[in-house]
Amino acid sequence: MIKVLTGNKAAANGVRLARPDVVAMYPITPQTPLAEELAHFHAEGQMDCEMVEVEGEHTAMSTIMGACVAGGRVFTATSSWGLAYMNEALMYCAGLRVPAVMVDVTRETPSMRGVGGGRQDIMSIRDSGWIQIEPETCQEILDSVLMAYRLAEDPDILLPVVVAYDGFYLSHLSERVDIPDQADVDRFLAPVKNSPRPNLVSGRNLHFSPSIDGQPFAEFRYKTLQAMERVKTKIEQIEGEFAAIFGRSYGGMVDTYRAEDAEIVILTAGSCAGTARVVIDQAREDGLKVGLARIRMFRPFPREKLCQVLDGKKMVAVIDRSICLGWNCGHLFMETKAVLSDMAKPPRMLDFIDGLANTDITSDHIEKALAVAAAALKGKETAETNWLIWD
Repeated sequence: MIKVLTGNKAAANGVRLARPDVVAMYPITPQTPLAEELAHFHAEGQMDCEMVEVEGEHTAMSTIMGACVAGGRVFTATSSWGLAYMNEALMYCAGLRVPAVMVDVTRETPSMRGVGGGRQDIMSIRDSGWIQIEPETCQEILDSVLMAYRLAEDPDILLPVVVAYDGFYLSHLSERVDIPDQADVDRFLAPVKNSPRPNLVSGRNLHFSPSIDGQPFAEFRYKTLQAMERVKTKIEQIEGEFAAIFGRSYGGMVDTYRAEDAEIVILTAGSCAGTARVVIDQAREDGLKVGLARIRMFRPFPREKLCQVLDGKKMVAVIDRSICLGWNCGHLFMETKAVLSDMAKPPRMLDFIDGLANTDITSDHIEKALAVAAAALKGKETAETNWLIWD
């Protein structure tokens, strides 16, 4: 069924189709319309689940964690300070390897009253143990929620997944969305329906908390690290199966556009990738060999895939929507720079910070970044980190 949906409503439809057993959420801008839509589905009988009204995000995360270790399929959603407030339970959830699924509608965090889009909140949990998927469109939001359940509950993975999309720029954007048939979603999720995983069962002793020391703890963490690495191949398999059923795919961990013969690659994530495609098309008409690499999965970081995509390139222009304090750059730039040591002939990199606190990443800004990168390739002295909001 084709409908025009906002990003939040697309996410809600993905959750509805996944048939969760327990949903617990606390509303917070810009996530609130997602919570309202799920409450609407539940009130109309379109979702057969426990809808738990909580007094805050810490309880929301604790509720779904308990339900998940009891064998349930679960969901919560939050943003910004809500993500910060649930941090203790969120880290515990990842530490226990509970296969929960969450949406984070990204928002700035430095100012509690400053309700502005940005990616600073999701970067704060990048090392917590959650798999992070970052969609570009409303359709990809819905599809990513479905893939998140398939990935989280896979017996080879068993890790929580967060689908993080741009607050306001995607959460409140209306686009054409193809809502899958329930039967097709059931078929896609069938491999993990009642899949084997540790569950609380009456009369059986089972230790869930990783409150252990020494070698057993180290072994547990080693296995967690290996599970995170297995995600890199598992997501390719899952996306292939998704494409076979629904006819859509997104490039696995890194989505590329006209990058094969590019000398300059614009590297970014999230909604601004669409604007970058328009700039790239115009630059190609002007004779500039430029392409796009969009990070679709931030955790695990696509280290090996990025090496393949950037091999033979001369310049990488990174567009960051968050700042990495202590490194004088954005998070995407810092993480990608670590990849260069794996390459025989690494490209030069420049960072362009933009889009903080609801400011637009415009085509003019991306054209400016491209011009700076092209000039640097010709030998012009250029700062490593640049801010596009200023002339």
